[in-house]
Amino acid sequence: MRHGVKKIVHFINGEFVPSTRIFEKRSPLTGEVIAEVAEAGRAEVDAAVHAARRALRGPWARLTLAERSDLLFAVADGIMRRFDDFLAAEVADTGKPVSLARRLDIPRGAANFKVFAETVKTAATEFFEMATPDGRGAINYAIRQPVGVVGVICPWNLPLLLMTWKVAPALACGNTVVVKPSEETPQTASLLGEVMNAVGVPPGVYNVVHGFGPDSAGEFLTSHPDVDAITFTGETRTGEVIMKAAAVGARPVSLEMGGKNAAIVFADCDLEAAVEGTLRSCFANCGQVCLGTERVYVERPLFDRFLVALKRGAESLRLGWPEDPETSMGPLISHEHREKVLSYYRKAVALGAEVVTGGGIPEMPGRLAGGSWIEPTLWTGLGDDTPIAREEIFGPCALVMPFDAEEDVIARANDNDYGLATAIWTTNLARAHRMARSIEVGLAWVNEWFLRDLRTPFGGAKRSGIGREGGVHSLEFYTELKNVCIKL
Repeated sequence: MRHGVKKIVHFINGEFVPSTRIFEKRSPLTGEVIAEVAEAGRAEVDAAVHAARRALRGPWARLTLAERSDLLFAVADGIMRRFDDFLAAEVADTGKPVSLARRLDIPRGAANFKVFAETVKTAATEFFEMATPDGRGAINYAIRQPVGVVGVICPWNLPLLLMTWKVAPALACGNTVVVKPSEETPQTASLLGEVMNAVGVPPGVYNVVHGFGPDSAGEFLTSHPDVDAITFTGETRTGEVIMKAAAVGARPVSLEMGGKNAAIVFADCDLEAAVEGTLRSCFANCGQVCLGTERVYVERPLFDRFLVALKRGAESLRLGWPEDPETSMGPLISHEHREKVLSYYRKAVALGAEVVTGGGIPEMPGRLAGGSWIEPTLWTGLGDDTPIAREEIFGPCALVMPFDAEEDVIARANDNDYGLATAIWTTNLARAHRMARSIEVGLAWVNEWFLRDLRTPFGGAKRSGIGREGGVHSLEFYTELKNVCIKL
C-alpha cells in the first residue's frame, strides 16, 4: 500500500476481510488517490451472504424485539460518539462541504436507526373476528416476520444517510444485510462495521462487500440465490438491471431511481423564500441529489425578476476546500461524472440555449485544480421537448422556463418519464392543494424543499421507482405478513 493511502476492505461475519483484487479511490477535490479498496469476487459475496444466512437463523433471531431495538439505539449512539471519524470519511469520499455533512449526512445517518427502532415497537397489524357455521367463531391476526437476507445497493451522493435509510429498517425488522456501497464512496459503510462490533451486534448481521456493478460485487450480490430481497437507490438503468436479476426467484425489490424534478413558481409566491428554496434544490450537494430540481417553471409576470435573483444566488456560491466555512458547493463525485454533466452543458449550447450563468469548468487554485469541479449553471431559451428538459443530468444545473396558466404547467411538468418530486411555490392555499394532487410524483413540497418527516412515505412514480420507504412503509418491504387463523 502506498504511503498515506487508506486500505478499505470488506466486512464479513464481523471481521475485516481483504481481497486479492483492489481498485483506487480518488478524491473528488484533487484527483489524488486517497484509498485502495478491496474488490469482491464471487467468493467474498458468497461468504457474506452465507454469514448473513447463519446470523438470520442464529443469535439475531433469538433476540427479542426490545433487545434488537436497544442494539439499534446503541448503533446510533456509536455513530455519534465517532461523529468526527464518520464526518472525515464522508467528506473525503464525496468532497462535499463539512458544513453540509455535519448538518445532514452524519446526524441523519444515526437518526435512521433510532427512528426505525421505535417504529417497529409501535407498528400495528390486523385482527379480525369471524363467524363460523358451528357458532363458535374464529379469530385471525397478522404477524410480521423478516423477509430474510437483504441485498442493499447504495448510491454515492449521500452514502451514509441513504445506506442507513435501508439498513436500519431492515435490521429493525429482524433481517440481516449484505451492503454493496458505491465504489466511489466506500469508507463510511466499512466504518459502520466497527460500530456494529463495538456495540455487540452479532457477526453476520451486517456485512459489506466492495466493488462495481457488472461482473463484480453488485452483479454477484443481486444474482445470488440466497438473497431474499434487494433494495436499491441509484440511476434508473441500473435499477432496471437489478429488477431483471431479481426476477430469477421472484424476489421483491424496492427501487428508488432517477428524477427530473420540476419546481413550479407562481407569481404570488414569497419571492425570497422561493429563490432560496430553488437555489438549494438546484445546487445543494453540487446538484447530486435525486430530489433536486433540474426544471424550473416560473409564471410569466414573475419570470424576469425571479431569473435575476436566481442568477445572483448561483453566482454567490463559493467553491473550495470542504473545511472552509465559506465553501457552499463542492465538486462532482468524479471526473467521469463531470464529463457526463459537461456533455449536457455542451448540448444545451448546441441546441440554442441562453446560458444565464456558468456552463464550464472553474479555475481552481493549487491541488484543487485536479478535482472534478464544475460551474453552477442556469439556462433559458429551450423547450420541454429537448434532452435538457427530459433527461436526468445530476449536476448543478437547471433549465428555467416561463408558463402562463396552471393547467399548462401541470401538463408540462407531467410530460416526463420521471416522477420523483416537485416543489410548488405559492401563497394561494387552494392552488397549493390542487397542484400537489395534480403533479405525478411521489413527493410534493409546498413552499419548501427537502423537508422530511421520516415517518412519511418516500418513493417515486413512473420511472422514478417502485415501492415506498419511511415509517411503517419500510416495514411493508422488509417484512412478510403471516396470517394466523385460530378456531375457537
